[in-house]
Amino acid sequence: MTYPDGPVPSLPPEQEALFEGAAVTYALHRPGLPDAAVHLLADTLRGRSFPVLLDLGTGTGQVPLALLSAGTDLTHIEAVDVSPQMLRQARQALTPVLGHCTLTLVHAAADAYEPLTTLPGEPDSGPGLITCCRSYHWLNGEAVLEMADRVAAPGAAVAIMGDGSLWTHDVDWTRALRELIQRYLGAERRACAHRSYAEPRRSYEEDLAASAFNDVTEHRFPVTRTWAPQEVLGYLSTTSFAAPELFAERHEAFEDEALALLHAHAVDGALVEEAMFRVLLARRPEGAR
Repeated sequence: MTYPDGPVPSLPPEQEALFEGAAVTYALHRPGLPDAAVHLLADTLRGRSFPVLLDLGTGTGQVPLALLSAGTDLTHIEAVDVSPQMLRQARQALTPVLGHCTLTLVHAAADAYEPLTTLPGEPDSGPGLITCCRSYHWLNGEAVLEMADRVAAPGAAVAIMGDGSLWTHDVDWTRALRELIQRYLGAERRACAHRSYAEPRRSYEEDLAASAFNDVTEHRFPVTRTWAPQEVLGYLSTTSFAAPELFAERHEAFEDEALALLHAHAVDGALVEEAMFRVLLARRPEGAR
């Protein structure tokens, strides 16, 4: 099931369109979640009679797909995204592995999410796990956490997680790649065709400390990724800082230069990224709802 069927009221068009052309490429080239992080998330739902996941900024459904593929016994998934193209890709990925689990795809901004009806399971139970994977920096954090407090089940966990990007990763080959992007697009990191990326006003930890979910633990999972040069180009086409439309008629020239640069830095055809996947796992304090 998907709702609403029409446009999302008051949603900025550039936000909805940001990744709309990249859904298939995103599914192919965006790294997944580390197994250890998936097990951590699954543990938060253990013991619940009707485990419900609310995934905000779901994209192609990476979080629910990882949980289902790991055997997590989910009763229902609410997957929220501003891009209908991303939601269609999520449906294609999730439908074959749902089993008895039900799925609702929600075309909305995360802070505007409201359950369509009472979720499957106990009345007013709400989601036991609310996730934002590589998406929280695009969201109105304060509003999202207020919404989470309204809809989350007692004892629910909120997980804000991610691992940066090839823009923020700092080794020789990513620095050279970033400098090439800046030569084409300017020094500031781009967020879309019409604006630059703005760092969040507060840290994720500060947002959580000011919210109902202020009992926070941090979990760090080292990840080693090996990229082929052509895979990096695929990844770049899914990003807000190097999407093809930002380069307009110069995109082919950029890709030619980028590919030559990446081949020059590759060792035996491979480029290594040592990333840190970080999960902030937050709950209401003991005794709170």
